[in-house]
Amino acid sequence: MADMIATFINALTIILGSAIGLGLRGKIHDHYEDVIFTALGLFTLVLGLTMAQGECNALYMVFSLVLGGILGTWWKLEDRILSLGDIVRKLLPRRIGDNTFAAGFLDASVLFCVGAMTIVGAFQAGIDHDYQTLLVKSVLDGFAAILMASVLGWGVMFSALTIIVTQGSLTLLAVWIAPYVHDEIIEAVAVVGGVLIMMIGLNLLKIKKIRTANFIPALILILLFSYADPWLQVFRS
Repeated sequence: MADMIATFINALTIILGSAIGLGLRGKIHDHYEDVIFTALGLFTLVLGLTMAQGECNALYMVFSLVLGGILGTWWKLEDRILSLGDIVRKLLPRRIGDNTFAAGFLDASVLFCVGAMTIVGAFQAGIDHDYQTLLVKSVLDGFAAILMASVLGWGVMFSALTIIVTQGSLTLLAVWIAPYVHDEIIEAVAVVGGVLIMMIGLNLLKIKKIRTANFIPALILILLFSYADPWLQVFRS
């Protein structure tokens, strides 16, 4: 469990950042809240765009996003996650479980868990006991949590649970998973993850409402395509 220390710190920074953001919530004039939404949306969009510029086979990325989006829509992933958020919301006091809870939980969970820093940092912590990447990520997530919680509420704080489950699982399983995950696979997953983060940015900017969670299967598909790449190349030749 010692290898989990960086993940627990990451979760703590999200909780602390969310607490600061919640302290600002309701005290910010609508005009300034709109500025925060715009700044957060632009930051998220640029972050996703930066991630999406990594090395990844374009065909694999397109097929992963299209097929992943179809599967996620068929399985109604976003509706199921939002329903789960609503169930948690109803168990909480009224002032905590407001109508933005589920959306805040969903957007924050995707933002904090999808990315190369999550995968690489978890592997470094689990294999080499090197926590530097996750500690840097913790600081970034904490500042992002301040902004997100100030406009999206308590759901952002509860995304710390997603960090513990997702990032913690990767850390504990790193010794067994790492031999099968090379740099090209990590980068391909990060590229598709960057596209998902861009979707959150577009939602925050109110440019287009995208059901981001429905595209989560794309992360699994790009992983499968990357693993199958040697055989697919032989087939194409």
